[in-house]
Order: sequence, then C-alpha cells, then structure tokens
Amino acid sequence: MKGYSVKYYRLLMMLTQSKVDGTYLKTLQSLAKTELLNIDDWGLEPLKAVQRNDLMELMDDRHGNASTIMLSQLPTEQWHQSIGDNTIADAILDRLMHNAHRLKLKGESMRKTRSSLTDGEHLG
Repeated sequence: MKGYSVKYYRLLMMLTQSKVDGTYLKTLQSLAKTELLNIDDWGLEPLKAVQRNDLMELMDDRHGNASTIMLSQLPTEQWHQSIGDNTIADAILDRLMHNAHRLKLKGESMRKTRSSLTDGEHLG
C-alpha cells in the first residue's frame, strides 16, 4: 500500500533450489535489492553448513542497504546455537542485530485465540 517492495519466502529452501536450477546469483541479487525481507519461522531447526553460508552471503549483501524482519519463537539468546559455526554465527548476528529493533510478543498464539475450538479442546 505504501509502495515498498516486500517478499516472503521459505528462504533457505528457495536458495537451495536456486542453486539446482542455476539462478542462485540472480536470486541473491533480487533478495539484496528487496526493501523489506521477512524471514519467518527462524530457528525451527539448526542450520546446515551450506545454509549458514547462504544466510551469511545474504545478510552481508543486505546489511546497511535494506531491512530484514526475523520472526521466531526461538529466543534471540539461542540464535547463535541454532546457526551453528561460531565464527559464521557471530558474523551473521552482528549484521542482523546491529541497529536492530527487537519486539518480544506476549500472550496466546493468534492461531489459538482465533480458533473455533473451545479452551478444553486445545492441546496446550
């Protein structure tokens, strides 16, 4: 509505696929130029070495040029461990967290509160 370019992807899966189909550099260039990149479900599983390198490349290209939103249920204190390799994790998180705004949300999941199930029917 405001004229900003925003993209939403299953980022690491898309980067892996772009290597297979030969569009990796083009994909990285496109992601680097996107004004706002949302990375959802961050930290659900530890990163593999190739994913760490892809993320490092992307964060390096975007740092200081574009905004990135990381959405995660994993506390930021555990992101370093989820990334894996200490040196690369330091570099990625330095680029992500420098000049960042952190918002910690509280309360029930919107999926749960908007569900038609009663409280007794929820698993949690």
